[in-house]
Amino acid sequence: MKKFLIPLGLFLGLAIFLALGLQRDPKEIPSPLVGQAAPAFKLFTLAADNQTFEPKDMQGQVWMLNVWATWCVACREEHPLLVEFSKQHSVPIVGLSYKEVQAQDEPPGAKLSPEDKRLLARQRSEKWLRTRGNPYVVTALDLDGRVGIDYGVYGVPETYVIDKQGVIRYKLVGAITPEVLAKKILPLVSDLQKT
Repeated sequence: MKKFLIPLGLFLGLAIFLALGLQRDPKEIPSPLVGQAAPAFKLFTLAADNQTFEPKDMQGQVWMLNVWATWCVACREEHPLLVEFSKQHSVPIVGLSYKEVQAQDEPPGAKLSPEDKRLLARQRSEKWLRTRGNPYVVTALDLDGRVGIDYGVYGVPETYVIDKQGVIRYKLVGAITPEVLAKKILPLVSDLQKT
């Protein structure tokens, strides 16, 4: 009789665990970074004159960091919403062009130099933004994905709301929707701007 209780107990425990997990929104993956200082970095931007961007450049203002890539299908879905949102001037949006140059983009048997990678990433990103509209005040190039790792990026797109002191207050995995924008991001940004 006891032989059957152990598997039954394990099954019930697993069933409860899964049932609780199914009640959560998969786009709201808990992040240990929420409530913590945004990781520091210094990356080249799309600007042709080797300008760089650091999160400390945004100190004193509430801002959003949107991780995206031209190869990302979900980024295409959310992009028109970001373009319209940026026209409201509610909050500056910084783009983080993530791993734009993939292994298959490199010539067979050769590796692109960091300069060539940056040039290719800049050309692709600029063309994509020129065609679809540019919601970003600046776009930084995370060529190797190291900044993404520091921010706990699961995949693109991801969006972070960062307060005036540089603390991450919200993380969204996946595309921003009108509902998330209206019910979560805008109220949070409004509250953060008052403090």
